Amino acid sequence: MSIAKSLTGKLAGLLLTLFLASLLVFFSRFLVPGDPMSFLLRGRKPSPESVALVTEQFGLDLPPWQQYLNWVGGVLHGDLGWSLQYRQDVSQVLMDRLPVTLGLMFLAGVMITVFGLAAGITAALNKGTWIDRTVVVTLTVFGAVPSFVAAISFIGLFAVQLGWFPSFGSGEGFWDTVWHLILPSGALALVYVVLIGKVTRSAMVDQLDREHVEVATSRGLRRSEVVRRHVFRNALGPIMTVSGMLMAGLLVSSSIIESAFGLSGLGSLLVQSVDRLDFPVVQAIVMLVVTVFVVVNAVVDVLQTFVDPRTAAGAGAR
Repeated sequence: MSIAKSLTGKLAGLLLTLFLASLLVFFSRFLVPGDPMSFLLRGRKPSPESVALVTEQFGLDLPPWQQYLNWVGGVLHGDLGWSLQYRQDVSQVLMDRLPVTLGLMFLAGVMITVFGLAAGITAALNKGTWIDRTVVVTLTVFGAVPSFVAAISFIGLFAVQLGWFPSFGSGEGFWDTVWHLILPSGALALVYVVLIGKVTRSAMVDQLDREHVEVATSRGLRRSEVVRRHVFRNALGPIMTVSGMLMAGLLVSSSIIESAFGLSGLGSLLVQSVDRLDFPVVQAIVMLVVTVFVVVNAVVDVLQTFVDPRTAAGAGAR
Protein backbone atom coordinates (compact mmCIF):
# COMPACT_ATOMS: atom_id res chain seq x y z
CA MET A 1 0.00 0.00 0.00
CA SER A 2 2.87 2.37 0.80
CA ILE A 3 4.46 1.76 -2.58
CA ALA A 4 1.11 2.27 -4.32
CA LYS A 5 0.62 5.50 -2.36
CA SER A 6 4.11 6.62 -3.37
CA LEU A 7 3.39 5.89 -7.04
CA THR A 8 0.09 7.79 -6.83
CA GLY A 9 1.91 10.75 -5.33
CA LYS A 10 4.51 10.69 -8.10
CA LEU A 11 1.77 10.59 -10.74
CA ALA A 12 -0.01 13.53 -9.12
CA GLY A 13 3.26 15.44 -8.99
CA LEU A 14 3.91 14.65 -12.64
CA LEU A 15 0.51 15.95 -13.72
CA LEU A 16 0.86 19.08 -11.57
CA THR A 17 4.30 19.78 -13.05
CA LEU A 18 2.99 19.40 -16.60
CA PHE A 19 0.06 21.73 -15.82
CA LEU A 20 2.30 24.45 -14.37
CA ALA A 21 4.73 24.02 -17.27
CA SER A 22 1.90 24.42 -19.79
CA LEU A 23 0.88 27.69 -18.12
CA LEU A 24 4.43 28.99 -18.22
CA VAL A 25 5.02 27.88 -21.81
CA PHE A 26 1.80 29.31 -23.19
CA PHE A 27 1.63 32.65 -21.40
CA SER A 28 5.34 33.40 -21.83
CA ARG A 29 4.62 34.12 -25.48
CA PHE A 30 2.79 37.30 -24.44
CA LEU A 31 6.02 38.55 -22.87
CA VAL A 32 8.05 38.09 -26.06
CA PRO A 33 8.53 41.25 -28.15
CA GLY A 34 7.00 41.04 -31.58
CA ASP A 35 3.65 40.08 -32.99
CA PRO A 36 2.85 36.88 -34.91
CA MET A 37 0.58 39.00 -37.09
CA SER A 38 3.61 40.82 -38.50
CA PHE A 39 5.08 37.49 -39.59
CA LEU A 40 1.81 36.29 -41.07
CA LEU A 41 1.42 39.45 -43.12
CA ARG A 42 5.14 39.44 -44.14
CA GLY A 43 5.43 43.23 -44.32
CA ARG A 44 2.34 43.72 -46.45
CA LYS A 45 -0.29 46.35 -45.77
CA PRO A 46 -3.58 44.50 -46.06
CA SER A 47 -7.02 45.89 -45.55
CA PRO A 48 -8.61 45.93 -42.09
CA GLU A 49 -10.93 43.16 -43.27
CA SER A 50 -7.96 40.91 -44.11
CA VAL A 51 -6.35 41.60 -40.75
CA ALA A 52 -9.59 40.75 -38.96
CA LEU A 53 -9.93 37.51 -40.99
CA VAL A 54 -6.39 36.35 -40.17
CA THR A 55 -6.81 37.31 -36.52
CA GLU A 56 -10.00 35.28 -36.25
CA GLN A 57 -8.53 32.33 -38.16
CA PHE A 58 -5.65 31.91 -35.69
CA GLY A 59 -7.70 32.85 -32.62
CA LEU A 60 -5.60 35.93 -31.89
CA ASP A 61 -8.74 37.95 -31.07
CA LEU A 62 -9.68 35.73 -28.11
CA PRO A 63 -8.79 36.51 -24.47
CA PRO A 64 -5.52 34.86 -23.36
CA TRP A 65 -7.26 32.48 -20.95
CA GLN A 66 -9.57 31.26 -23.70
CA GLN A 67 -6.63 30.83 -26.09
CA TYR A 68 -4.95 28.73 -23.39
CA LEU A 69 -8.00 26.51 -22.87
CA ASN A 70 -8.37 26.01 -26.62
CA TRP A 71 -4.68 25.13 -26.90
CA VAL A 72 -4.74 22.66 -24.00
CA GLY A 73 -7.92 21.07 -25.31
CA GLY A 74 -6.33 20.65 -28.71
CA VAL A 75 -3.14 19.16 -27.22
CA LEU A 76 -5.17 16.61 -25.24
CA HIS A 77 -6.85 15.58 -28.49
CA GLY A 78 -3.61 15.44 -30.46
CA ASP A 79 -4.05 18.81 -32.14
CA LEU A 80 -0.92 20.92 -31.54
CA GLY A 81 -2.11 23.83 -33.63
CA TRP A 82 -1.20 25.31 -37.00
CA SER A 83 2.34 26.33 -37.90
CA LEU A 84 2.57 29.97 -38.96
CA GLN A 85 5.65 29.49 -41.13
CA TYR A 86 4.95 26.06 -42.69
CA ARG A 87 1.18 26.51 -43.07
CA GLN A 88 0.45 22.97 -41.87
CA ASP A 89 -0.32 21.04 -38.69
CA VAL A 90 2.36 21.37 -36.04
CA SER A 91 2.15 17.63 -35.37
CA GLN A 92 3.07 16.93 -39.00
CA VAL A 93 5.95 19.41 -38.84
CA LEU A 94 7.29 17.69 -35.74
CA MET A 95 6.88 14.20 -37.19
CA ASP A 96 8.91 15.18 -40.25
CA ARG A 97 11.80 16.27 -38.00
CA LEU A 98 11.47 13.75 -35.17
CA PRO A 99 13.31 10.75 -36.74
CA VAL A 100 16.55 12.71 -37.11
CA THR A 101 16.48 13.95 -33.51
CA LEU A 102 15.57 10.50 -32.16
CA GLY A 103 18.42 8.93 -34.11
CA LEU A 104 20.82 11.59 -32.88
CA MET A 105 19.74 11.12 -29.25
CA PHE A 106 19.83 7.32 -29.47
CA LEU A 107 23.38 7.21 -30.81
CA ALA A 108 24.48 9.86 -28.32
CA GLY A 109 22.83 7.85 -25.52
CA VAL A 110 24.71 4.71 -26.55
CA MET A 111 28.01 6.62 -26.56
CA ILE A 112 27.25 8.21 -23.19
CA THR A 113 26.39 4.85 -21.63
CA VAL A 114 29.32 2.91 -23.05
CA PHE A 115 32.12 5.46 -22.68
CA GLY A 116 30.80 7.17 -19.54
CA LEU A 117 30.33 3.95 -17.58
CA ALA A 118 33.60 2.48 -18.89
CA ALA A 119 35.57 5.57 -17.84
CA GLY A 120 33.94 5.77 -14.41
CA ILE A 121 34.29 2.06 -13.64
CA THR A 122 37.90 1.96 -14.82
CA ALA A 123 38.85 4.95 -12.67
CA ALA A 124 37.03 3.63 -9.59
CA LEU A 125 38.56 0.15 -9.74
CA ASN A 126 42.03 1.69 -10.09
CA LYS A 127 41.59 4.41 -7.47
CA GLY A 128 44.79 6.27 -6.65
CA THR A 129 46.79 4.84 -9.55
CA TRP A 130 48.02 6.56 -12.70
CA ILE A 131 45.06 5.07 -14.57
CA ASP A 132 42.63 6.80 -12.24
CA ARG A 133 44.46 10.12 -12.51
CA THR A 134 44.65 9.87 -16.31
CA VAL A 135 40.91 9.18 -16.61
CA VAL A 136 39.99 12.02 -14.24
CA VAL A 137 42.24 14.53 -16.00
CA THR A 138 40.93 13.48 -19.42
CA LEU A 139 37.31 13.82 -18.28
CA THR A 140 38.05 17.23 -16.78
CA VAL A 141 39.59 18.47 -20.04
CA PHE A 142 36.72 17.16 -22.18
CA GLY A 143 34.20 18.63 -19.73
CA ALA A 144 35.52 22.11 -20.48
CA VAL A 145 34.78 21.78 -24.21
CA PRO A 146 31.44 23.40 -25.23
CA SER A 147 29.23 21.50 -27.66
CA PHE A 148 29.73 23.95 -30.53
CA VAL A 149 33.52 23.78 -30.12
CA ALA A 150 33.36 19.98 -30.13
CA ALA A 151 31.22 20.10 -33.30
CA ILE A 152 33.69 22.40 -35.11
CA SER A 153 36.66 20.29 -33.97
CA PHE A 154 35.04 17.04 -35.07
CA ILE A 155 34.18 18.49 -38.47
CA GLY A 156 37.69 19.84 -38.96
CA LEU A 157 39.47 16.65 -37.90
CA PHE A 158 37.29 13.69 -38.87
CA ALA A 159 35.43 15.17 -41.86
CA VAL A 160 37.80 17.66 -43.48
CA GLN A 161 41.29 16.37 -42.70
CA LEU A 162 40.74 12.61 -42.37
CA GLY A 163 37.59 12.36 -44.51
CA TRP A 164 36.19 9.54 -42.42
CA PHE A 165 32.68 10.91 -41.93
CA PRO A 166 30.34 13.33 -43.73
CA SER A 167 29.95 16.73 -42.13
CA PHE A 168 26.57 17.88 -43.44
CA GLY A 169 23.06 16.51 -43.78
CA SER A 170 21.33 13.43 -42.38
CA GLY A 171 21.78 11.06 -45.32
CA GLU A 172 19.29 8.76 -47.03
CA GLY A 173 18.40 5.26 -45.93
CA PHE A 174 19.09 3.63 -42.59
CA TRP A 175 22.83 2.97 -42.71
CA ASP A 176 23.63 6.19 -44.53
CA THR A 177 21.70 8.10 -41.87
CA VAL A 178 23.60 6.31 -39.10
CA TRP A 179 26.87 7.16 -40.84
CA HIS A 180 25.91 10.84 -41.07
CA LEU A 181 24.87 10.95 -37.40
CA ILE A 182 28.05 9.50 -35.88
CA LEU A 183 29.95 12.79 -35.75
CA PRO A 184 26.99 14.86 -34.48
CA SER A 185 26.24 12.20 -31.85
CA GLY A 186 29.85 12.24 -30.67
CA ALA A 187 29.85 16.02 -30.35
CA LEU A 188 26.52 15.93 -28.51
CA ALA A 189 27.60 13.12 -26.17
CA LEU A 190 31.03 14.48 -25.19
CA VAL A 191 30.00 16.64 -22.23
CA TYR A 192 27.54 14.05 -20.95
CA VAL A 193 30.13 11.28 -21.12
CA VAL A 194 32.21 13.39 -18.74
CA LEU A 195 29.28 13.84 -16.35
CA ILE A 196 28.31 10.15 -16.29
CA GLY A 197 31.96 9.13 -15.96
CA LYS A 198 32.52 11.35 -12.92
CA VAL A 199 29.26 10.35 -11.24
CA THR A 200 29.99 6.65 -11.84
CA ARG A 201 33.49 6.95 -10.40
CA SER A 202 32.29 8.84 -7.33
CA ALA A 203 29.40 6.44 -6.64
CA MET A 204 31.53 3.32 -7.06
CA VAL A 205 34.41 4.67 -4.93
CA ASP A 206 31.87 5.35 -2.20
CA GLN A 207 30.55 1.78 -2.42
CA LEU A 208 34.03 0.22 -2.52
CA ASP A 209 34.71 1.69 0.94
CA ARG A 210 31.56 0.20 2.47
CA GLU A 211 31.74 -2.57 5.05
CA HIS A 212 29.54 -4.99 3.16
CA VAL A 213 32.00 -4.96 0.25
CA GLU A 214 34.86 -5.86 2.59
CA VAL A 215 32.75 -8.67 4.06
CA ALA A 216 31.90 -10.03 0.61
CA THR A 217 35.58 -9.92 -0.35
CA SER A 218 36.65 -11.68 2.86
CA ARG A 219 34.18 -14.47 2.11
CA GLY A 220 36.24 -15.34 -0.94
CA LEU A 221 33.90 -14.04 -3.64
CA ARG A 222 35.55 -13.21 -6.94
CA ARG A 223 36.33 -9.55 -7.48
CA SER A 224 34.16 -9.38 -10.59
CA GLU A 225 31.19 -10.77 -8.67
CA VAL A 226 31.74 -8.37 -5.77
CA VAL A 227 31.88 -5.44 -8.18
CA ARG A 228 28.78 -6.54 -10.06
CA ARG A 229 26.57 -7.52 -7.13
CA HIS A 230 27.69 -5.26 -4.29
CA VAL A 231 29.35 -2.23 -5.86
CA PHE A 232 27.92 -1.40 -9.26
CA ARG A 233 24.33 -2.32 -8.38
CA ASN A 234 24.32 -0.10 -5.30
CA ALA A 235 25.97 2.70 -7.29
CA LEU A 236 23.22 2.65 -9.92
CA GLY A 237 20.99 5.01 -7.90
CA PRO A 238 22.89 8.27 -8.48
CA ILE A 239 23.88 7.14 -11.98
CA MET A 240 20.24 6.62 -12.98
CA THR A 241 19.21 9.92 -11.38
CA VAL A 242 21.77 11.89 -13.39
CA SER A 243 20.94 9.92 -16.55
CA GLY A 244 17.29 10.90 -16.25
CA MET A 245 18.21 14.56 -15.97
CA LEU A 246 20.32 14.29 -19.12
CA MET A 247 17.35 13.55 -21.37
CA ALA A 248 16.11 17.12 -21.46
CA GLY A 249 19.69 18.31 -21.80
CA LEU A 250 20.17 16.20 -24.90
CA LEU A 251 17.05 17.63 -26.51
CA VAL A 252 18.09 21.21 -25.77
CA SER A 253 21.74 20.74 -26.76
CA SER A 254 20.72 19.10 -30.02
CA SER A 255 19.76 22.53 -31.41
CA ILE A 256 23.43 23.58 -31.46
CA ILE A 257 24.62 20.30 -32.95
CA GLU A 258 21.89 20.13 -35.59
CA SER A 259 22.66 23.68 -36.73
CA ALA A 260 26.39 22.94 -36.93
CA PHE A 261 25.92 19.75 -38.98
CA GLY A 262 22.97 20.92 -41.08
CA LEU A 263 20.52 18.39 -39.65
CA SER A 264 16.77 18.88 -40.03
CA GLY A 265 15.73 17.93 -36.51
CA LEU A 266 13.65 19.36 -33.69
CA GLY A 267 16.56 21.38 -32.33
CA SER A 268 17.15 23.37 -35.49
CA LEU A 269 13.37 23.67 -35.94
CA LEU A 270 13.11 25.25 -32.48
CA VAL A 271 15.75 27.85 -33.33
CA GLN A 272 14.03 28.72 -36.61
CA SER A 273 10.60 28.91 -34.99
CA VAL A 274 11.81 31.24 -32.23
CA ASP A 275 13.41 33.51 -34.82
CA ARG A 276 10.24 33.60 -36.93
CA LEU A 277 7.79 33.91 -34.01
CA ASP A 278 6.11 30.61 -34.87
CA PHE A 279 4.60 30.28 -31.41
CA PRO A 280 2.62 27.04 -31.95
CA VAL A 281 5.77 25.15 -32.96
CA VAL A 282 7.81 26.66 -30.11
CA GLN A 283 5.14 25.75 -27.58
CA ALA A 284 4.87 22.19 -28.89
CA ILE A 285 8.64 21.55 -28.80
CA VAL A 286 9.10 23.10 -25.35
CA MET A 287 6.20 21.07 -23.94
CA LEU A 288 7.71 17.96 -25.52
CA VAL A 289 11.03 18.66 -23.78
CA VAL A 290 9.30 19.26 -20.45
CA THR A 291 7.17 16.13 -20.82
CA VAL A 292 10.16 13.94 -21.65
CA PHE A 293 12.12 15.35 -18.71
CA VAL A 294 9.29 14.86 -16.21
CA VAL A 295 8.26 11.40 -17.43
CA VAL A 296 11.82 10.05 -17.62
CA ASN A 297 12.63 11.27 -14.12
CA ALA A 298 9.40 9.75 -12.78
CA VAL A 299 10.28 6.42 -14.44
CA VAL A 300 13.79 6.61 -12.96
CA ASP A 301 12.33 7.16 -9.49
CA VAL A 302 10.14 4.10 -9.90
CA LEU A 303 12.96 1.94 -11.26
CA GLN A 304 15.19 2.85 -8.34
CA THR A 305 12.84 1.04 -5.96
CA PHE A 306 13.59 -2.16 -7.89
CA VAL A 307 17.28 -1.59 -8.58
CA ASP A 308 18.25 -0.39 -5.10
CA PRO A 309 16.75 -2.54 -2.29
CA ARG A 310 17.45 0.25 0.23
CA THR A 311 15.12 2.60 -1.67
CA ALA A 312 12.36 0.00 -1.71
CA ALA A 313 12.84 -0.61 2.02
CA GLY A 314 12.62 3.09 2.68
CA ALA A 315 9.38 3.36 0.71
CA GLY A 316 7.92 0.46 2.62
CA ALA A 317 8.92 1.96 5.94
CA ARG A 318 6.98 5.11 5.24
